[in-house]
Amino acid sequence: MAPEKSVPYAVTGIAVVALLVVAVVAGNFAWNVAWNGAPYPSADPDAVAQRLTARSDEVYDGFALQEKHAADPGRVVTGACYYRGLRGIAHIDEARSDVRSFGLDWSVPDVPEATAREAQQRVRRQLVQQGWKLTHEGDRTGATYRQLGFRFEDPADGYQVDVRWNDSTTTLFVSVYAPCAQVPAEFVEHGRPEADWRPTA
Repeated sequence: MAPEKSVPYAVTGIAVVALLVVAVVAGNFAWNVAWNGAPYPSADPDAVAQRLTARSDEVYDGFALQEKHAADPGRVVTGACYYRGLRGIAHIDEARSDVRSFGLDWSVPDVPEATAREAQQRVRRQLVQQGWKLTHEGDRTGATYRQLGFRFEDPADGYQVDVRWNDSTTTLFVSVYAPCAQVPAEFVEHGRPEADWRPTA
């Protein structure tokens, strides 16, 4: 018959093994997080494009410009996104094929400064009321130039609206951005009608 003291030793051994397993799992998890960084969220490209075009409609309507100041159409395009964590150091300037950012650029030409200033102020108030946060103030004046602008970000999801005007072009430039997200493997950027934007009548 085995000594009674062998039972505590067996229990202790099992506990040590369990702790070692937990430590190994935790270590692997920590290394994976450090190596890959925080994962990118997944996104439906069509849903993102629809949201960017809807936001563009809101900004254009918010400008409340006269009919003679018509906006040129735009199209949602994707941008490069990169590896996070330590892996990003090993793959410097190497874009990921499965992760994209999204942006929609459009403009309104031939807008006088006073009109552009008033239009920007209306959109600025609109974004503030919706809870967006100012991240960049773009008003600049030099000896030979003058520009107006700002950038706001939605703290809930990272979407951004950037509005600019300068006296050399007298054009209102608008960019609406969506942050980097993982896209489906079958995603194809070209030929998607959801990506086209034209100002609402």
